[in-house]
Amino acid sequence: MANEDFNFTRRMYFPTMVFQIDLKNPEKLNESLIEKIYNERIRDQKGISRSNIPALGGWHSHNDLHKADDYAEMVSRINQATARMSENLGYADTHEMRIGTMWSIINPPGCVNKAHVHPGCLWSGVYYIQAPEKCGNIEFIEPRTMHLMNQAKFQPNKKRPKECWTKVRFTPVPGRMLIFPSWLYHSVDTNESKEEGNDANRIIISFNLNQVKKPNKKK
Repeated sequence: MANEDFNFTRRMYFPTMVFQIDLKNPEKLNESLIEKIYNERIRDQKGISRSNIPALGGWHSHNDLHKADDYAEMVSRINQATARMSENLGYADTHEMRIGTMWSIINPPGCVNKAHVHPGCLWSGVYYIQAPEKCGNIEFIEPRTMHLMNQAKFQPNKKRPKECWTKVRFTPVPGRMLIFPSWLYHSVDTNESKEEGNDANRIIISFNLNQVKKPNKKK
């Protein structure tokens, strides 16, 4: 608008950040992880119940995969990503982000993950190992309840600014890692893959992160 008799500035505060990390050449790592995770399911067929729904066929491993040698390379990749995050966010050099829990989920067709948060940690993440088409997007939900209760009207047929979205969906991509605030509500859509057999499964590794104090270096 011309001839305005004021200065107009939009300032942004209190952002909700989601970090996306795309691994280079993840095929060999993913192939190895798929074999290890299926072996894990053989050893622990029942698994545990969290946001998954076992009655639909979804399987959730126990929560300490990061302690097993089989997952050392995955842990190393996560540590590299979180070190970069800490640098980007200006976190204290006296602390580092470390995995507190890590698990795997296998979602066959028909499976979902209910909306949930991850209490007791700072950041949470998901790494996509196998993600056939239509296997279920992850959805993040506006964390401020007031924005869901009282929504503004926007211009029809025009894409609204990202800052005004109330939901965000990511399509899973093998080799992609998403790291997000643990308090951010999220869910996973129904796996509607049309692939055959195990190729239809959505396979991921998830993890929780906290800052821990670095050990003092000996002089």
